[in-house]
Amino acid sequence: MYFPEVRMRRLRKTENLRRMVRETNLTLDDLIYPLFVIHGKGVKNEIPSMPGVFQLSIENLVKEAREAYDMGIPAVLLFGIPEKKDPVGSDAYSDDGIIQRAVRELKNALPDLVVITDVCMCEYTDHGHCGVLDESGYVNNDATLELLARSAVSHAKAGADMVAPSDMMDGRVAAIRDALDEEGFETVPIMSYAAKYASAFYGPFRDAAESAPKFGDRRAYQMDPPNVREAIREVALDIEEGADIVMVKPALAYLDVIREVRETFDHPVAAYNVSGEYSLVKSAGKMGWIDEERVTLEILTAIKRAGADLIITYHAKEAAKLIGG
Repeated sequence: MYFPEVRMRRLRKTENLRRMVRETNLTLDDLIYPLFVIHGKGVKNEIPSMPGVFQLSIENLVKEAREAYDMGIPAVLLFGIPEKKDPVGSDAYSDDGIIQRAVRELKNALPDLVVITDVCMCEYTDHGHCGVLDESGYVNNDATLELLARSAVSHAKAGADMVAPSDMMDGRVAAIRDALDEEGFETVPIMSYAAKYASAFYGPFRDAAESAPKFGDRRAYQMDPPNVREAIREVALDIEEGADIVMVKPALAYLDVIREVRETFDHPVAAYNVSGEYSLVKSAGKMGWIDEERVTLEILTAIKRAGADLIITYHAKEAAKLIGG
């Protein structure tokens, strides 16, 4: 049958009709809110390249997390900015590190909030790379694994509900899983940054986390953007090593990768709507070039439609206001 018997517009006439046949629905349960925590008191430093995003001291972090939780956002992802950095990023695995302290305060104040911690070295090393360097300046994969595992265990001891390794070292999921299990944290899940690309969309994040590399770049360990088959191998390896959730990062320019991962694996899939994607929307919205609210929801819906079960996004609170409960 064809027009005029078939009229596709019949089910588009009213908002309620459109809602009834909507194929993809964005919900509060899809959202994870990334937050940046820094030492000090009364600190709320707005990131110039990320309007509306702040470096927060712990008491302000708790306040922001409470506001998000009260809106129905179930989880936060924490990034820490230490007081001092060194070649091996020792604050990353210190029991008194900024993340460890923040996790304890968050879980004390909001016990039902899902607190996820980023596990990486780049915020903590004085050179800004995601691992220990050898004499040539190359990141030593195997030497880094022990430090990542120590960091993950220290986060779990502080009360983290989930750890999320983002470093892209080979074998890090297995190293972290073994370390967690040995310390009695076998119920703490791992959300692996399984397919993390060496993307140009990370610039604003590096301002927020103060994690830009002092030399070179991260292309020797993050994925080459043109590759999809390699992403599937990375995800498969992380699942084999014990990842409970796998992530694709960035999201918007890699919707095809999200779809490929979704169709290939049964594991929950997360996608990171990264800083550059956020800042592009904010900049265009400020100039009046786009309807910022509609574009935000359109992007997040596209990420979910591509196959993401979870979306890490700086738009989380704005999206929560728009989509409601």
